[in-house]
Amino acid sequence: MSEQKATNITWHEHQVSSDDRCKLNGHKGAVLWFTGLSACGKSTVANTVDHKLHEMGKHTTVLDGDNVRHGLNKNLGFSAEDRAENIRRIGEVAKLFCENGILTLTAFISPYRADRDNNRTLVGEGQFIEIYVNASLETCEARDPKGLYKKARAGEIKGFTGIDDPYEAPENAELILDADNKSIDELADEVISYLESNGQLSL
Repeated sequence: MSEQKATNITWHEHQVSSDDRCKLNGHKGAVLWFTGLSACGKSTVANTVDHKLHEMGKHTTVLDGDNVRHGLNKNLGFSAEDRAENIRRIGEVAKLFCENGILTLTAFISPYRADRDNNRTLVGEGQFIEIYVNASLETCEARDPKGLYKKARAGEIKGFTGIDDPYEAPENAELILDADNKSIDELADEVISYLESNGQLSL
């Protein structure tokens, strides 16, 4: 966990509670943490779920790996330390959205189990939903929409997850999606079904 450097600061409680904000939205807040190898389909599934939830009248937002690195985390690279800080910051932002009754979808490789577990603790059990978009390395390399695997194999990218840097698959994910054999719509519908069956879409 990051060191608290600021001193002489005081936590302020808000007059409008998280429960009040959820009541206004008509559903609970949650963090849907999509994790998996590059090109496994995380962002595509997350955005499809976001669209379906929006059509259902739910309040949502998407935090996407590349997009966040263009702004909030543009000062971070891909070392183990920077990856950990990247995921820590996203966890903090996702928690803020969740506390405001928003269904928050995050799409990050987030390769290290400890970093994801830290965010689970931060957000809280019952509100942190880990979704493993499980596609084989072969499938991801065959897709390779950004050409990153090709560059990694050629030695042009160092520390690339799945090639010369590890990916630690979830051990207790709430949901495992078979991205090798199912369509994006099928995977998105599985996520929606999970949220419905677990009471996330109502109060």
